[in-house]
Amino acid sequence: MDFSLSDEIKDYRNRVRTFVEQELIPLEADRATFDEYENIRADLLQEVRAKVKRAGLWALQMPKKYGGQGLSTVGMAACYEEMNRCLFGPVCFNCAAPDDGTMMALNKVLPEEQKARWLQPIIDGKVQSAFAMTEPHPGAGSDPSMMKTRAEKKGNKWVVRGRKWFITGAANAKHFILVARTSDDPRKGLTAFLFDADQPGWRIERRIEIMGPEDHGGHCEMVFDGLEIPEENVILKVGDGLKLTQIRLGPARLTHCMRWTGLARRALEIATEYISERQSFGMGLHQHEGVQWMLGDAAVQVDIGRLLIMRAAWLLDQNDRASKEISMAKMVVSEALNHAVDTAIQLCGAKGYSKDLPLGWIYRYARMARIGDGASEVHKMVLAGRVLKEGKDFYSWR
Repeated sequence: MDFSLSDEIKDYRNRVRTFVEQELIPLEADRATFDEYENIRADLLQEVRAKVKRAGLWALQMPKKYGGQGLSTVGMAACYEEMNRCLFGPVCFNCAAPDDGTMMALNKVLPEEQKARWLQPIIDGKVQSAFAMTEPHPGAGSDPSMMKTRAEKKGNKWVVRGRKWFITGAANAKHFILVARTSDDPRKGLTAFLFDADQPGWRIERRIEIMGPEDHGGHCEMVFDGLEIPEENVILKVGDGLKLTQIRLGPARLTHCMRWTGLARRALEIATEYISERQSFGMGLHQHEGVQWMLGDAAVQVDIGRLLIMRAAWLLDQNDRASKEISMAKMVVSEALNHAVDTAIQLCGAKGYSKDLPLGWIYRYARMARIGDGASEVHKMVLAGRVLKEGKDFYSWR
C-alpha cells in the first residue's frame, strides 16, 4: 500500500491549504462573518465561493466536464482535510454535506438527461440539496427497514405521505432525494425519488434547534401530505431505495471523516501554539510530561483515523465498496475528533473554554460526529457482525 500522493494531488492540497490560511481562517476572528446559526453568512459565502472558482478549486469531487476538478477519492481525502482546518471551509469549496454526498450519488446513478436537471445546479452552487430518509419514532433511523413514510402509485405518479426529521439543509434545499416505502418486501420495499422544493404536498414542520453550530438550512422536520412525484423521478428502479442509500451514505460517511480530521488537526494546532507560549511552574507548558502525554495521545488517534480514511479511499478508487473500512473510519475518526478538541480545550484552560478561540465551536460541532450517519455503537455492531461472519478473513489484506 502506497500512501504517497501524486504531484497533481499535492498541488491541489497545497493550493487548498494556502487558500484556507490566507482567505478563510482570518474570517473566523470577525463575529460579523457568522449568521444567526453560527455559520458563514450567505452573502459572504457567495463572495468567497467566487474566489474559490477563480482559484480553480471548486467542487473537487465532481468530474471536470461538469465544472469540478475530477479528483480521486484519495485526492479528496488529502484536500478535504486541509479545507476543514477552517470552521466553514468545506461549504466554501462546495464540498460540504449534504450536497457533497448528494452530488456523488447522483453522478453515479442518474442518466445524462437527468443530470442537467437535478445535478448540475448543485454542482454550480445555484441550489442546495437534502437527503430525506430519517424519521421520528417508530420510523427509520439507523435501521431503514423501519421506514414508515409511504409512496403509493396512482396512475403515472407516486403520492407520498409521512414524516421525516433531522433532515440536514432542508430549509434552504431546492432539490431533494426522498426515500419512502413502496411495498412490504424486506429487501425491495424502499424506493428513492427526486422532488423539487416548489412542488406542493409537503411542508417543513419546524427547524429543529440543535446544540452545535448549524449547516446552512438547518436540521428540519418535514411532513408529506400528498406530495406527487412523477414516475420519471424514481431513482434507479422501484425497490432500489436501499441500494441508493448504500450508494449515497457509504462514500458520504468517508467524506465526513475527511473533514473531521481537518477540524481535529486545527484543534491540536491551536493547543500546540498555546502550550508553546504559556509558562507554568517555571517552565514552558509544553515541557511538562503530563501535557506531552495528552498531546501525543490525541495526535496518534487523529493519525490512526487518517490512515483508515486513506485505506478506505484507496479501496473506493479500486471500485471496492469498502463498507467495512468506511465503518471503521467513521467510528474511529468521530471519536478521535471528540478526543482531540476535548484535549485542546483542557490544554488551553479557560481560554480554550472561552470564545477567544474557536475550540468551543468545534467542540459542539464534534459531538454530533458520534451520532450522525450511524452512531458509533451501530458501526461497532456492524463490524462485530463481520467478525462473526468472516472469522480470520476479517483481517485479510484486501
